[in-house]
Amino acid sequence: MAEEGVPFDEHTFRRTFGQRNDTIIADVMGPKVAKQRIAAIAAAKERRYRTLIAQEGIEALPGALEWIRRLHAREIPQAVVSSAPPENIHTILEALAAGAFFQKLVSGEEVRRGKPDPESFLLAAQRLGVPPARCVVVEDAPAGLEAARRAGMAGIGLTTTHPAEELAAVGAGSAMPLRIFDSLAGLPEGVFEGLIEAATG
Repeated sequence: MAEEGVPFDEHTFRRTFGQRNDTIIADVMGPKVAKQRIAAIAAAKERRYRTLIAQEGIEALPGALEWIRRLHAREIPQAVVSSAPPENIHTILEALAAGAFFQKLVSGEEVRRGKPDPESFLLAAQRLGVPPARCVVVEDAPAGLEAARRAGMAGIGLTTTHPAEELAAVGAGSAMPLRIFDSLAGLPEGVFEGLIEAATG
């Protein structure tokens, strides 16, 4: 955004976190920005992101790889559902050596509407062959938790980018269960099964 002469501060970053590039750029630059300019900015951003990963590497959030491996060992199907393009997803999974643990991937380019629309999560459930009510979404962005709620899925919210009260507000008034944690490292045993049981009644 700096190269485009457009202000983009920390507050804007956090407010739009988890959304697709086209949504974020239109939000910041206005609805009349040309699609070609949106595409060019988004492509430049994602190239820079992948370059940074290649140069500096990346670390998984505490507890993330441990839980991914545990769920995989229990033969529980898992999917990555991201607003990012597929190249970014593959870059991250390769950097973390985690690709083998996921059966399906859904990128932001595969859906018409990004989070908080539920389309991406519903597509993931369809690809996994799992009813939405038996899915648990792990998210750290309000847009993602809202998408999960609207998809009819239980949620685990992580306070890595937003405070607990902001994440909890997403689930207010919803019948779908939502639990908030500071870290995946602190998840109690049976939390996924408990959320599914609560969601399916």
